[in-house]
Amino acid sequence: MDTVVVAGATGYLGRHVVAELAARGHLVRAIVRSRRRAESPGPHGAPSLSGLVAEWAEGEVTDPGFVTGLCRGADRVISALGVTRQNANPWDVDFVANLHLLADAEHHQVRSFLYVNVMHADIGRSLLLRAKSAFAEVLRRSPVAHQVVNPSGYFSDVGDYVGMARRGVALVPPGDARVAPIHGADLARFCVDRMGDVNGSWDVGGPDVLTYPDMARLAFEAWGKHPRLVTIPGPALTATVWMASRLGERSASLAQFFAEGLTHDAVGERCGTHRVGDYFREMAANHDA
Repeated sequence: MDTVVVAGATGYLGRHVVAELAARGHLVRAIVRSRRRAESPGPHGAPSLSGLVAEWAEGEVTDPGFVTGLCRGADRVISALGVTRQNANPWDVDFVANLHLLADAEHHQVRSFLYVNVMHADIGRSLLLRAKSAFAEVLRRSPVAHQVVNPSGYFSDVGDYVGMARRGVALVPPGDARVAPIHGADLARFCVDRMGDVNGSWDVGGPDVLTYPDMARLAFEAWGKHPRLVTIPGPALTATVWMASRLGERSASLAQFFAEGLTHDAVGERCGTHRVGDYFREMAANHDA
């Protein structure tokens, strides 16, 4: 049994990673802001961490003093740490906090550090993608055995289509970009399978390769409704990013991150058994229950 430090343990993916590690007999040291929140059910069907964690590290991961010593006595680190919709600066979390965690891992000579990045982060212009790409590059130069996993996108990212379909209209981006969203449990299994002493980098997605209109239609099917899709004009996406920039750097970064993701293919290695249509039907059924 390895002792594995998990950063971002209360996020959608982090919860599934903790559950997968615990199921395989590893001891988990979970980095969380709130243990009480971590032991409650997670977002988008992600599991509670109650009974799955051997050691709790409760604090602010952006505080270097808190991070110091987190890896003492640990064998490995998995970081699913990052900003998506949280009220935080992407550079402070995705780059700086991960950098401090890596420094502590190197100091305590952990055997490996696995980082969950984003597919195509290296060509992204948003602050969020630049922060992720910068940390992945630092990690690749680390003497610690390192793995970088680049998912196409999470089921939690595309679940908004269920809400749009329920309201009767779904917005889709222009173009025919293809994505392969992956369920948190499938991605967690993929990550833990690759946690080890050999360096590597992988692009990964779920079993379904879909366009955004495809996903919108699946969401309408989940409600038993006739699909009604409205394509967002390209200039409107640009205008949305511009308007977000008036609200501050964080808002601009998140808007640009999502706009970039809507217009690029992101497929990767096929993995997992969870299907998008089944997930949408489950979300719709749970809403009606």
